[in-house]
Amino acid sequence: MIDPRRLRILRAVADHRTVTAAAAALYLTPSAVSQQLNALEQETGHTLLIRGGKGVALTAAGEILLAHAHAVLAQLERAEADLAAYARGSEGTVTVAAFATGITEVVAPAAAALARGRPGLALRVRDAEGDESLPLVLDGEADIAVAVEYRGAPGADDPRLARVPLYAETFDAVLPAGHPLAEGPQVALAAFADTDWIGPYPGNPCHDMVLLACELAGFQPRLVHLSDDFRAVVALAGAGAGVALVPRSALRGMDLRDTVVRPVSGPAATRRVFAAARRGAEEHPLIRPVLDALAGAAGGLSTS
Repeated sequence: MIDPRRLRILRAVADHRTVTAAAAALYLTPSAVSQQLNALEQETGHTLLIRGGKGVALTAAGEILLAHAHAVLAQLERAEADLAAYARGSEGTVTVAAFATGITEVVAPAAAALARGRPGLALRVRDAEGDESLPLVLDGEADIAVAVEYRGAPGADDPRLARVPLYAETFDAVLPAGHPLAEGPQVALAAFADTDWIGPYPGNPCHDMVLLACELAGFQPRLVHLSDDFRAVVALAGAGAGVALVPRSALRGMDLRDTVVRPVSGPAATRRVFAAARRGAEEHPLIRPVLDALAGAAGGLSTS
């Protein structure tokens, strides 16, 4: 009989690609993870991992077992959800990991709605960039992620996650006030090919979106100034340090006196935001109301 706890460890190793990283995510020691993996190999009678200097990779047998692990773990999540439903699930805490604008746009309004309609359900919110929240959910450190599509993100068909689309928004160009290219109602990104740019750090999903938008316009942006804080990005643009692309919702409530904001002509960068829970847990009587509240808060936000 295969121990499902060892399947969770196998999945963590597959996600993190090293025993050390998987151990940290599971709050275990690397030796404990290695022992559990060895035991799993003995249980199955197959070598599941190839261990190398740069980490571990799954064997063909390991990939087969991983596919079953996704199904088994999802079914265990459903079992917990059904038991919670039996117990009525009227009280409890749900942890939501979300990026800053997502907290402002959907998490905070959802929390207010839940406080009125489900007073026994408490939200615990963690600030996490768009590419950080999904690993927190997969590792069990959060129940729900509010995340964005990004290069390398788990797809909608990922067997580990159940997703709920929330909203999509375009990026607007932010220019210094008085910039000669800010006269018209729109701007063409190609006109800024020789301009200094301000943008998020590599690794931030919005960094990839800025690069892709500029690539489609035929150039690589000269990113001179880097910040993950859009207020800082706008302030630098207002100081004449360069131009930037900023998600439209992030501009709400900002001091834009020293800047000009213009939509982009042609294909524009778009940030697509979704909520995700571990597959099988999406109907949990505490998690389902939060997903519904997030979707309700997102209604009408799309700008693309």
